[in-house]
Formats: sequence, structure tokens, C-alpha cells
Amino acid sequence: MNGQQMERTLQQAVADGFIAGGNLLVLKDGKEQFYCQAGYADRQAGLPIERNTIFRLYSMSKPVTAAAVMILMEEGRIDLMDPVGMYIKSFQDQNVWTPEGLVPVERPMEIRDLLSMTSGLVYGGGPSVPEQEAQKVFDEAIGKLGTAEEIGTVEMAERLGACPLMFQPGASFMYGTSADILGAVVEVVSGQSFGAFLKEHIFDPLGMEDTGFYVPEAKQGRLSKVYINGQSDKEYKFSHLDIQNEMKFAPRFESGGAGLVSTVTDYARFATMLLNGGTYKGQQILKESTVRFMTGHHLTAPQQAAMDFGWPGLAGYSYGNLMRTLVDPSKAVHIVFDGEYGWDGWLGAYFCNAPEDKMTFLLMYQLTDTGTTRLTRMLLNELGAAL
Repeated sequence: MNGQQMERTLQQAVADGFIAGGNLLVLKDGKEQFYCQAGYADRQAGLPIERNTIFRLYSMSKPVTAAAVMILMEEGRIDLMDPVGMYIKSFQDQNVWTPEGLVPVERPMEIRDLLSMTSGLVYGGGPSVPEQEAQKVFDEAIGKLGTAEEIGTVEMAERLGACPLMFQPGASFMYGTSADILGAVVEVVSGQSFGAFLKEHIFDPLGMEDTGFYVPEAKQGRLSKVYINGQSDKEYKFSHLDIQNEMKFAPRFESGGAGLVSTVTDYARFATMLLNGGTYKGQQILKESTVRFMTGHHLTAPQQAAMDFGWPGLAGYSYGNLMRTLVDPSKAVHIVFDGEYGWDGWLGAYFCNAPEDKMTFLLMYQLTDTGTTRLTRMLLNELGAAL
């Protein structure tokens, strides 16, 4: 594959000041087709982005969390219709916010609701009562980061479960804290910390040595700095969603929705495992039938419409098991690939698997409030043209 145009585009994004730096990896049939890097992991220190640069994944943590849930499902330790209240007490008697006041849930929230973001759970920051209450939980948790009172994974889930829901479970789609609750469910069911479960069942078997919930001191020099959207020369130094920006110590809250760091090489191993039907270099993480289920879509038509209107860039996609899944290429706003699935993160990390083409696309950079951007779509268009 000739990736010169993609490399020029990535370099131009650095030259234009959109990103400080980033890297890009494309694999086909399990083999590297193209890699490039541009710009800086630390602009002020003049440290370049490298292949082993460590990035904060934020929401690109979610597919890993979905894989952990699928492992428990395969082992018969959970059923996706289990009420979340079986595992997290505050989910047993939940209420839904309405303009007229709180009303009880019509049915208990189930694990499948968490996987499809149809739970009614929300992130903070918005004007509604559920969003304000969720923000209070995160604000308190950030204030306790690194102290003896730091909030743990299950305790965080308990507190979020006590917040009012935005809608009745299963009634609609809304992006929120569902994956964080799933991390707590994995912890309760397995009897291990969420991080220990991921290490034993996913990271160690796949050789993902640079993936986890913090960056040890010996690797801190490889952790990319974070920059502010619109001011890519200005460093962002704050914690977000109870995730420590410096990633210096093992957190008590291991966020299934946003907490992981990784490298482009490590995440490629996870993506290739999914593309290979659950197996990577002789290590079977999931069964092929489970991967087919995991990478399918699970929203109804009205819920799909809500997703389209909320994210114009995701027109043509549905959602299921914490990932976007392509269902209608005619609506897409960039070149897409049959059967495509994947997700992105708050700081710009992006992953896409295209099973029909046996291809993986991975883009990593660290810029606030980005996710899928014009740069991402341009690179995807150039990849589609190159193929």
C-alpha cells in the first residue's frame, strides 16, 4: 500500500497546528501495510511521537470492556438480561427524571442496556438533572484522586446508580457512563479488580505490555502530553471523568469507559484478535461466534435515529456492545468498509476494523474534545482510495 498521501495529511495537520503530533497504523490480513508518525509527543520538550508512544484511550477503552463482558458471558457467569441490581445494589430501585418529577423504572436496567447505551445513564456537564447529578459524582471523585478517600470502581458504580436516569431503560440511546458500570460488574462477578481481570484475560495473552490504567515511572517518558483543541501548543493538565491526566499511579477507580492507556502497537493486537474471530497468535480470547455477536448492532430504528441526530458524523452507523457498527453505507459521510466496526476517544484515538477487507485502521493523537474529526475522515477517505 502506498500511504504517502496519508502521511502528508498527518504531517499537514501538525504543520497547521491542529495536532501536536500523532501516529497512524494500517494492517491487512494481520500484516502491517503502512505506518507513519508526525509531530511531537511533547512539543515543549521537542520529543517526537514514536511507535511506542503511550496514549490515553478514553472512550476507546470501551471495546476492551465489552470484550471482558463477552468473556464472562461465554463462561456462563453472566446473562445479558441480568438486572444490573444483581451486582450493584443502587441499581435495584432506580428512578427516571421527568419534567414532572422522578418516576420509578418500569423494568430494571439490564446488562444489555449497558452494552448498547440504552440504559438511561448519562455523562455530566449537561443542563438536565441526571447530567447535573452525574457531574456531582465525578467532581467529588476528582477531588479525592490520590487521597486515602479515593473512590473505587464498584463504589463509583454505586454512586452513579443512585443518580436519576435520563429515560426508561431500553427506551432510547444516550451516550453515558454505562461502560464504567460494566467494569464494576466484571469486578463483582470475577472477584478480581477490573484491571487484574483485563491483564489476565486480555492484555497478557495478547502481549499488550503497555496497556493499563496507569503508566509506571519507567515508562512515563513515553506518555504523550495532552493539548487543548484550538490551541494545540497549549498543554492540558487537568483530570477528566475521574481519570488522572498524569497517569502516574494505579487508580482505585478503573474506568471501563475511559481509563486505559495504550500504544498503537498494543491496540493493534486487540483489534487483530477481533478481526481473527477471537484469536491472536495462538491465543484464544473469545470464540468466533462471540465476536460475531459482539461486533453486531443492537439498536432499534428509533434509537438509531436518535444516534444519527446526536452525531451527524455517525450517519449510517448503529451501535452495539460499546462500538459503532456500519449498517447503511449510503448515509455515511466518508468512505466506509463493509461490516466495519470500532470506536474513538475524547482525545482523538480512533480504531476501525473492516472484516470484509481484513483490515485495521488505528489513529492516535492527544487533543481535547475531538474524537472523530475532519482529519480522521480525510485519512479514512485516503485509505479507501488507496485500497
